[in-house]
Amino acid sequence: MRTGQDLLVEEYVKNRTESRQLHEQAARLFPANGATHSARVMDPFRPYITHAKGSRKWDVDGNEYIDYVMGHGTLILGHSHPAIVNALEKQVAKGLLYGDNHQLVVEWATLIQQMMPVAERVEFCTCGQEANMMGIWLSRVFTGRKKVLRMDENFHGWGEELVRKDLPGVSAENVDVIPFNDVEAAETALATGEYAILMTEGGGAHMAGQVPIFDELLYALPDLTRKYGTIWLIDEVVTGFRDAPGGWQSLKGVKPDLTTVGKCVGGGLPVGAVLGRADIMDALSPRAPKDRRISHSGTWNANAAVAAAGLAACKVYRDGAPQEAARAQGNYLRQRCNEVFKARGIKGRLYGRTIMHVYFGPIEFESEDVSMAPTRDVKKITDPTFGPVRDRLVFHLLNRGVSLLTAIGSGYFVMSSAHTKEDVDETVGAFEASLDAMLAEGSIPDALLGG
Repeated sequence: MRTGQDLLVEEYVKNRTESRQLHEQAARLFPANGATHSARVMDPFRPYITHAKGSRKWDVDGNEYIDYVMGHGTLILGHSHPAIVNALEKQVAKGLLYGDNHQLVVEWATLIQQMMPVAERVEFCTCGQEANMMGIWLSRVFTGRKKVLRMDENFHGWGEELVRKDLPGVSAENVDVIPFNDVEAAETALATGEYAILMTEGGGAHMAGQVPIFDELLYALPDLTRKYGTIWLIDEVVTGFRDAPGGWQSLKGVKPDLTTVGKCVGGGLPVGAVLGRADIMDALSPRAPKDRRISHSGTWNANAAVAAAGLAACKVYRDGAPQEAARAQGNYLRQRCNEVFKARGIKGRLYGRTIMHVYFGPIEFESEDVSMAPTRDVKKITDPTFGPVRDRLVFHLLNRGVSLLTAIGSGYFVMSSAHTKEDVDETVGAFEASLDAMLAEGSIPDALLGG
């Protein structure tokens, strides 16, 4: 006898024969089961996309999706925004890579500096991870210390001093990791005077705060890092220009020593940047003493094509209208989906600003702060017990034409200014149908019912 789960997979594969063929070829090329990013790995396979526009994308089999992947959080303006397309079309004809300085990069950095007060100086690289690596290097030169202090669950890339220390092959003897949202643990560590840098994610851990940062910690960190001589870096690779023109830090009224940005700042093209205090960034100056000088190379740093796209995007971000539009539709989606959860007595919630985090587990409180999970317990938020339930929901939604950003045991609705009320209404319909199907097939455990 075939189960509901078997039938769902059969239906999915039946409607994606060309994607299946491409996946079989890809599996012989790419070691991660045919994928080029861990978030693109899915059983049996994710669809292979041919084109995208606004809030939608289409696969090789002609299936249409409302897209909530949005370039892994990059596309706050949606796919193929006219201003960015126009800028790129003009720039491609002029040249992609000059291997020299150019006007666009000056205009781009000036605009970033105007929007983010932390940016006394700007240094471009090719991705957010590189920016975080540069932040560590700068802090070591400035403080004369070697050690890096990070917080559990916070993600800063896959570089050796950024990734989890317990993973195979990682050697990061100068990195210490402390519990997240623990002010006492943070002060105890900082008081040793050993750390060059403390790194925290904008909004909290995992894609802008699946595990939110608590105000008690956030507002203690400026004084603590200043007191003990440690550089504080807020990693806004995800949240920079997505939450507000001034980044997440502008919403919370804090100013770190350094900030890293990526994703949105490039308008859809690969980029990273370190923004920060002039005295810290001075290590990049050729006039700095030899024993305090950093030589930063990178063929693709601020190349003309990326600068054209980034400048065009940042001009659109300036007035905050795209962020507000994405937030408004995110609020609507969160409200409607939470009503669906409650109507069915399922212990699940959506929370977030322009990235909606899907949570299954105990509902310990309902907060007026839309960015807060329904529990303060990190272990409950990241509990692997209910990871398969989220994965199953993501698969049901994908089969109904709604594509979420995925990671192991998690799913995110990444909003953009291109999403409309009609998109959200259609998404909510798919969400209702998916949960009803999961109830019928028994893939929602009893522990999540009765809420």
